[in-house]
Amino acid sequence: MIAAAPDLERIVKREHGNPHSVLGAHEYDGGIVVRALRPAAQAVTVHAGDKTVELEQVHPGGVFEGIVPKAVMPLDYELEVDYPDGNVFTLRDPYAFAPTFGELDLHLAGEGRHERLYERLGAHIIEHQGTHGTAFAVWAPNAKAVSVVGDFNSWDGRLHQMRSLGSTGIWELFLPDVGDGCNYKYEILTQQGELRLKADPYAFKAELPPKTASVVYRSTHEWSDDQWAKARGETVPLPAPTRKPGI
Repeated sequence: MIAAAPDLERIVKREHGNPHSVLGAHEYDGGIVVRALRPAAQAVTVHAGDKTVELEQVHPGGVFEGIVPKAVMPLDYELEVDYPDGNVFTLRDPYAFAPTFGELDLHLAGEGRHERLYERLGAHIIEHQGTHGTAFAVWAPNAKAVSVVGDFNSWDGRLHQMRSLGSTGIWELFLPDVGDGCNYKYEILTQQGELRLKADPYAFKAELPPKTASVVYRSTHEWSDDQWAKARGETVPLPAPTRKPGI
């Protein structure tokens, strides 16, 4: 699959509702085409097992693309990103991962009947497809596009654009190797073209004021109220109140 020019333009402008359909790995002509958005990079290389492929820049906004020959999906690969200042980063591609939301979660959320939505929205440290990282999800039904920004991407909204999960209004992205203690926010592109930074209403932790970022956090607290909870469940219910005559 070679991406059409309008799709590349929407990716660069952060206006694409489904960046996973353009970025990441896709079957193409007996191999796999890998596409990455890395603005300001001078080179991007794919390492997939014993195969190494240097990607070609196909859009001046920083889209790189190349074909890994005779490869099959799912492709296990890493991106090596080389910048002009000499910095080189090797990373797992967030666009190589399937959604972290299941169909039942989406169905219940869409009907407003999901009773444990706090376990799905927000930032959750998980293992996904054998990789440790953080699953980000936010409800932004009126957004044109949403990115997650934070310490892990220099607060650059171009790098981690989220995927829209249809009519539910939920946006989602799994970031490998992002873990406990990372500060983050959501960068929301409104229908009017304005960019707004928002803290996460489902965050488990936040920076101390006057700072306002949300913080990726997994509690290690161990509850010790098992006996109390058991006793509470065995408590004989109080009788129903009696009504006095004349009242």
